[in-house]
Formats: sequence, structure tokens, C-alpha cells
Amino acid sequence: MFRPVRIILTALLLSVPLGTFTAAPSFAADGGRKIVVELFTSQGCSSCPPADAHLAKLAKRDDVIALSFHVDYWNYIGWTDPYSSPEAAARERAYGRALGRRYVYTPQIVVDGRAEAVGSNRNAVENLIRMAAAAQKVPIDVTHGKDGTAHIAVPAASGPARGELWIGFYDDGGATDVAAGENAGATIVNANVVRAFRRIGVWDGSA
Repeated sequence: MFRPVRIILTALLLSVPLGTFTAAPSFAADGGRKIVVELFTSQGCSSCPPADAHLAKLAKRDDVIALSFHVDYWNYIGWTDPYSSPEAAARERAYGRALGRRYVYTPQIVVDGRAEAVGSNRNAVENLIRMAAAAQKVPIDVTHGKDGTAHIAVPAASGPARGELWIGFYDDGGATDVAAGENAGATIVNANVVRAFRRIGVWDGSA
């Protein structure tokens, strides 16, 4: 059975115009810049469990923010993913348009908002993480107040730039016994399941 666990504030992401990995998203609340890895998955997809396992390993790395977005478009085949949401599917479709893809799929991983790969292709995903780590970043500084507030600071860009600030909440995930659909009889473990993700501001390149 699905049992939600502790919800925590996880990431503030900066999206910038597509191109190469220059000026990719970054997160610097702990003094270091992390690579954001987003997996679009579903418990109703027979190809997804290996990618789910891969994301669980990435979630343990200090240089990565690994997030699991569960789409709802596989729910019709017999199993309703308890983590699924139309918002996750909408985010994946938005990436598809931004990356010039004619379709979306599961398991799809998007690295730093700039490039995508099959989530179970560990070599391809690792190559994208290395490229993102070597790229120039726009740092975001987050200072947490004792009253539960947070101050978010983004520096001025060196040239024309525009982006969006997003805030996300995820929980630890857990194991689910799947009773129907393509993965019927399997126990699937999902990590860092995103529960809410919303835009909180627009950056016009100024500090």
C-alpha cells in the first residue's frame, strides 16, 4: 500500500533558453552546485523499473538532485499509479516542446533541463551529468530563516537572459505492490517522488 512520508523542500531551479549546457540550471543552497536529474516514469510502464532503480542510486549522490515525476498517461491500462499526476505529464510535454521532440515517453530522464535520455541507459545519463557538471552555471543562493522563510538570490547575468524560478516538494517514496497492469505482481521501489512543483517567479537577467 502507498503510504506518504515526510514532505520536504528540495530544489529551486533556474530554467534558461535552450542550447548547449551553458548557463544551465543550478542549485547552491548548500554552497555547492548540483545537477538536476528528472525522471518521468510510471508504475504502469513495464520498461520503467530499471530506470526507477537507477534514479534511486542517483538520489544517493552528493552532486545530483534526483527527482521522480510520475505521469498519469499509463493509468488506463489497468493500474493507477498512486504517485501519478497530470502536472507531471504536463511538465514532460513542456520539455518535449522545448527540446524539439515529437513525442514523450517513459522512462525519460531530463538532465539540467537541457538534454534527455532513456532513463535506464546509465551510460547515456552519466555522460549528460558529466556535461552538465562541466558547464557554466547561473548560481542560486538560498538562505533559510529561523521563522521558516527562505531568501532566494540570483545574480545579474552577463548578457541577455530570462528564466523561471521553480520550487519543488518531494517525499522519500517507497515500495508499492503493483496488482494489475504491465507490472502486475511486482514490487516497485520509487525514490524522491515529486508531490508539488510550481513556478514562483520570473528572472529577467537582473539581480
